Amino acid sequence: MTGSNQQPEKHPDFVFLTHEPMNGSPPMPFLVQEFITPVDLFFIRNHGTVPQINPDDFRLTIDGLVNKPLELTLDALRQFPHVEVMATLQCAGNRRQELIDIAPIPDEIAWGGAAISTAVWGGIRLRDVLIAAGFDRKARHIAFSGVDEVERKEDTFGFGGSIPVEKALMPETLLVYEMNGEPLTPVHGYPLRVVVPGYIGARSVKWLTRITAQAEPSSNYFQRIAYKLFSPNATPESVDWEHDGIMMGENSLNAVICYPGDNDTLAPGEISVMGYALGDGYNQIEKVEVSGDSGRSWSRATFLTDNQDLWAWRLWEARLQIDITTTHIIARATDTAGNSQPRDTQEIWNFKGYGNNAWHRLKVQVRI
Repeated sequence: MTGSNQQPEKHPDFVFLTHEPMNGSPPMPFLVQEFITPVDLFFIRNHGTVPQINPDDFRLTIDGLVNKPLELTLDALRQFPHVEVMATLQCAGNRRQELIDIAPIPDEIAWGGAAISTAVWGGIRLRDVLIAAGFDRKARHIAFSGVDEVERKEDTFGFGGSIPVEKALMPETLLVYEMNGEPLTPVHGYPLRVVVPGYIGARSVKWLTRITAQAEPSSNYFQRIAYKLFSPNATPESVDWEHDGIMMGENSLNAVICYPGDNDTLAPGEISVMGYALGDGYNQIEKVEVSGDSGRSWSRATFLTDNQDLWAWRLWEARLQIDITTTHIIARATDTAGNSQPRDTQEIWNFKGYGNNAWHRLKVQVRI
């Protein structure tokens, strides 16, 4: 295995926020052009150098609380039934820039709302491999280890994480070797990754080489410390990193405006507002509403597709009347269980900038 920091084949308009490690996303309007995100526009979230793996040398180890530890080649993995799942992946830091606008969040990527994409993932069910290994029912968590090398505080280690065993056994949780009908590209996890629909992207570990059934969550830095949600009044100096905070798992209900853009100048009259909405993986999205008068009145959006997939976003469009009094355009979503988004980003600000699902507000100018 060797590392690579060569730039992947991405769309000319793809925006790289960092190059080493490689992180970037498409321009916001591109997100609503196609329901399935093309690979050259799919967002990138990496923590270390992209590894280059020889498929002939690849082995996946399944160990821990199992009766029959396994070491599987790619050919052996392909002997399990092939399945596909359409799912949206979202970085836990999506929409962090709005939280940074409230107070600084040092050493974190200033994501806008484009750290999210949707693909058709092809591979095998994780549960089929766990059953083949005879996992022990005492296992409560399934941990994943990747082969990429990450540096933190002068220590070098592989990226990892875990999910509860109940989620690992669900039919939508996959070991993936295909993306939109083609083999995974190196930057997106070739030759094998996990895809955990409905969970933050950090749990869909790339360049997967080990699966461990265990009683406790993963002890990896990115499970134990990094991807945790702290209260708005917590500070890096005040928290107990080992014991405070919540290990992040499921996504939260969210609706985001992709067009028009923040600080755009618009003509008065009726405009088109377009965006995406993502549910929590348990409930379908019931409606998306937009407002141009600070929430005094709302216009209901129309969904652009009729998909009811719990794991995929819904694209939407609304017609909205604006005039010279309009200073912001706001979007919010409600799901079939009646859940809605927090009104204000102040309510959910946290020093890591994770999980922003407040009403999405764009600042606009309406020319006279």
